[in-house]
Amino acid sequence: MKLKPVSENSRRRLLQAFGDVDYLVPLLIVGLLLLLAGISIFRAKRTQSQSSNVILYCAQDQVFAEPILAEFTKQTGIAVKPVFDSEAVKTVGLANRLLAERDHPVCDVFWGNEEFRTRQLAAAGVFRAMNGWTAFGQRSRRLVVRQDRFAEVFSNQYSVNQSKRLPNTDPLVTDYLPLAALTNSAFCGRVSLALPLFGTTATHFLALRQHWGESNWLVWCRALAANRPFLEEGNSHVVKRVARGEALIGLTDSDDITAAQREGLPVAALPIFPASLLIPNTLGLIAKPKPNPAAEKLYEFLQSPAVHEQLITAAALEPEMPATNTLRPNWPVLLRDLDRATDQLKEVFQR
Repeated sequence: MKLKPVSENSRRRLLQAFGDVDYLVPLLIVGLLLLLAGISIFRAKRTQSQSSNVILYCAQDQVFAEPILAEFTKQTGIAVKPVFDSEAVKTVGLANRLLAERDHPVCDVFWGNEEFRTRQLAAAGVFRAMNGWTAFGQRSRRLVVRQDRFAEVFSNQYSVNQSKRLPNTDPLVTDYLPLAALTNSAFCGRVSLALPLFGTTATHFLALRQHWGESNWLVWCRALAANRPFLEEGNSHVVKRVARGEALIGLTDSDDITAAQREGLPVAALPIFPASLLIPNTLGLIAKPKPNPAAEKLYEFLQSPAVHEQLITAAALEPEMPATNTLRPNWPVLLRDLDRATDQLKEVFQR
């Protein structure tokens, strides 16, 4: 097919429609530059928006954490997206999630409510190599009773010979009477504790295993299980069962006792004893190929004295107390023995 040449009239009409070609080219260049600048600004704003967000995996109770996170956002403009854990699998659920995501981390900062699982994550390389995690503040493991049943508790607690499952010469009885007494026949069906596979209860039991020795510890665990305790979903359930009078004594955390007292429940904590365990809060900064500056700010903010005091005021932590004679675990050894000890706990307490 032979194309016809463009007539002079057609050429003139094109020039009238689009203007002089020499004028059109600069306009196209300017338009292209403006488009590229817009794309660059959009990408910069998107990057800034992403770096102004922090994903927090939080084992601290939501009621205590949320006001602190809101204050951080107010001061910095950085939005925090928290992921909370359920009380039944407190800390362990988030720790397992962090281990599963280790090669492709989603979380920026981890806020734990006890030390052992944080050390487990650190040993697995989940946190930044330098200044990757820290501990602050403390709670304690306590025995809780109703205020109107002290006399009954103490008469049973110190009648060691009521235990049909522990010999009176056993070091558990002579040195660690409060926990050994939980196996007394008078406490049968009247003890409450969280299932010792998760959270602070699991850590406490693992520390007891190390301190007493595996053989003594297994004797005590089996005697306790044979006494048919209430195995609860979490430590707050322990306190509430004791408050209702369904259990005579419970093994729980100090903050759960204080929270119940603030609700008007008639419960009281027994004093710290040698087999008690002090429990700090922990913070971990997740190792990522590209660090998030906003995560560093949250990590530092949560360590501040103001946050510490706020948690004490809210009774999430206890005031610092003088040095006490409590358990001092060898954490590397505890980590080494974790799988075997966990299997033993499952064998004894899972029903």
